[in-house]
Amino acid sequence: MSRQTPLRNGPSMIRSGRRACFFLAGGRWMDVERVVAVVVAGLGISLALGGCASPSQTAPEDEKPMNEKPAADRAAEHTEARLLDPNVDGWTDANRAAINAMLAEQAAKLANRSAGERVVAVFDWDNTVIKNDVGDATMEWMIDHNLIAQPPAKDWSKTNPALTEAATAALSAACDAAGEPGEWLQTAGEDGPNACGREIWSIYSTSQTTGGDAAWTDEMTETINQPYAWVAQLQAGHTPDEVRAFATEAFEERLEAPVDSGRYIRIYEPMRDLIGALQANGVEVWVVTASPQYVVDPIAERAGVPGERVIGIRNVLADGKLTYGFQGCGPAADNNTTMMTYDVGKRCWINKEIFELPADAQMSIPEDASRRPVFVAGDSDTDIGMLVDATDLRLVIDRHKGGVMCLATANGDGTWLIQPMFIEPKAQRSAAYQCSEAD
Repeated sequence: MSRQTPLRNGPSMIRSGRRACFFLAGGRWMDVERVVAVVVAGLGISLALGGCASPSQTAPEDEKPMNEKPAADRAAEHTEARLLDPNVDGWTDANRAAINAMLAEQAAKLANRSAGERVVAVFDWDNTVIKNDVGDATMEWMIDHNLIAQPPAKDWSKTNPALTEAATAALSAACDAAGEPGEWLQTAGEDGPNACGREIWSIYSTSQTTGGDAAWTDEMTETINQPYAWVAQLQAGHTPDEVRAFATEAFEERLEAPVDSGRYIRIYEPMRDLIGALQANGVEVWVVTASPQYVVDPIAERAGVPGERVIGIRNVLADGKLTYGFQGCGPAADNNTTMMTYDVGKRCWINKEIFELPADAQMSIPEDASRRPVFVAGDSDTDIGMLVDATDLRLVIDRHKGGVMCLATANGDGTWLIQPMFIEPKAQRSAAYQCSEAD
């Protein structure tokens, strides 16, 4: 889906024409391919390029995280920097060099960190860690397997108040006969979705009814994307574990689908390797996603991130089941329908959940750099709110998304890296991105 979102918090200094393969250092632009060698030599540490533990391997339960151990123990145990595996292809040479320099620096700092001192990296999930979108896959699965409940009084505005009157009327016309309030709707037909399923999918995927009317009154703000939110809202009535179960089935179906089917998902191996390298060098890795919480947390471990370090759209629970309302963050209270992990909402949830800042500080960029991620990876304008908060490097997977690519190509402070998609990359765009452009 193509989405529009306003640009905020862009770099204060723009250097047009600078590429992500340069760093600004000492007033000079330096080639990062040279930087990693300089950094490693200056740090006086050895490099581990291969033979490292798989990111899926986990430490014994009684073993403390590396950054919680005494400095002497950490120094003794951590004598090598775990860099990107040279046998895992896909990175541009410049990006590999820049990331390896960051990894070497974090490895050198690890032994001197105080107990409990945290260094954090944050990844978007869909089209960043994986190819394609697990939210889309889950919504299709819900329709194909009759997993959406008829809303109370058959009133679709209760599922999301931003639905237009035309949308609620279209949903009522298509779905009233498909089930009673609280029952699972019959949305699947013999040869695909029936009329009710088609109406739901059209409103989600195109933001229009099947008749062509606009489906949303306020489709996007800096803290919510209504179609994305609707996936989580239409899971109302299920328990978290029920959502985890069918979302995992949807994910596994797409993992098995061939690439040429157009309906596949793959975990990017270079990203899985990067996650493992960050963790090996004492960096705490989180996923912050605009997909629902219980859709991503059961599958993130496959990329090396434990489920408890996933922050997605979080519904309020009642009697152990999901409701239409969302958990609060910043100025938004519980049971709101205006705040989710989208754009600046991602910053809010990072500040709340990861750094445990008070509510009145959760929407702002922390002045204390230790309360910000050192590294953030994303692919779209929905990630701008957290990308600009990174202190060391910002990695953008190039999907030609106007707003985020404007910032990345400008590369005003030399910390933005642009990486072609690892599977089916888009051709490099010849025209410059305009900062007023957003997708």
